[in-house]
Amino acid sequence: MKKTTLLITIITQIFISSCSKDENINNGNSNNENSQEENDINCSGDYTTAGVLVNINEEIYNNDESVNNYSRYNWSSDGVDRILNGNGIPNHEVGTFPNNHNPNTISEQSVNKTFSLCPIIVYENGLEAGSPGSAIAYALNSVKFDPATAGRCNDDGECCLAQCQGNWNIEALGHDTFNFGDDMNHAHVQPNGAYHYHGMPELLMNFLGDNEGMTIVGWASDGFPIYARYGYSNANDSTSEVLVLQPSYRLKSQPDNNRPAILTAIAGPGGGNNPNTPIPMGAFTQDYEYVEGIGDLDQCNGRFGVTPEFPDGIYYYVVTDDFPFFTRCLKGDV
Repeated sequence: MKKTTLLITIITQIFISSCSKDENINNGNSNNENSQEENDINCSGDYTTAGVLVNINEEIYNNDESVNNYSRYNWSSDGVDRILNGNGIPNHEVGTFPNNHNPNTISEQSVNKTFSLCPIIVYENGLEAGSPGSAIAYALNSVKFDPATAGRCNDDGECCLAQCQGNWNIEALGHDTFNFGDDMNHAHVQPNGAYHYHGMPELLMNFLGDNEGMTIVGWASDGFPIYARYGYSNANDSTSEVLVLQPSYRLKSQPDNNRPAILTAIAGPGGGNNPNTPIPMGAFTQDYEYVEGIGDLDQCNGRFGVTPEFPDGIYYYVVTDDFPFFTRCLKGDV
């Protein structure tokens, strides 16, 4: 395993208050200096996220051999929107990039996004979002969540891992048939150099410092918060036990019609002919089905409930250890 030490250099801007920025991020607490802003927000819906993690400005040098660059990200607010400016460089150790299954090098991105401070639920069953290459959400370090892949297979088992045609969407995680070169953070790199998460951002959670409690790791495009792995056993009781939240998806008992069972050829890094290689259930997005109530979360891998930052309750998404790993749909307006 690659041994790296992250040299962390915090550059304090003169406009940042004397309150520790690391406390605001690591503890996942709202900044008390923004309480007046929260009171001044007049949201027409049921929720406001004003005053929560809107005063973050970090410049952290990451000397991981696959990075060797500054991770820069700034979260602020104009009283209407949450504003993110960053460069998409991770602030933690990553895997080796390029690698045999991912030929791309991590490079800076121009991340300039806004998120409503007054998110509202408009899609009861969620609106499908997050096509490959897009961002359905951003982590606090300005690295995007992009759970889908551009990998496809046709009915004959002819597959490719990028820029593909076919009816069957290949999953990045949860199987060993297709290797996208993802690392310990369930992340890899797109051709444009964008490092991005497909699932649990393990070392980001280590950086944030609360791996066994409810921890905000980012914000979805509709303005609702994203937590990772943990939540209260009773969604509406902050004194209840904290446990690992479970999604409400399972493998179908039978594959869909015309689903390829054998990989006959694959294009892309490490491609070529692979005759008689089985494609197990779980390799395709279509292999899963949502069953209400079998887990803790809804079809968008989220739920309503209280959190440390929102004691009156809010809708929030959850990064989970099992499919869908991260939401594939949004409940709010974008």
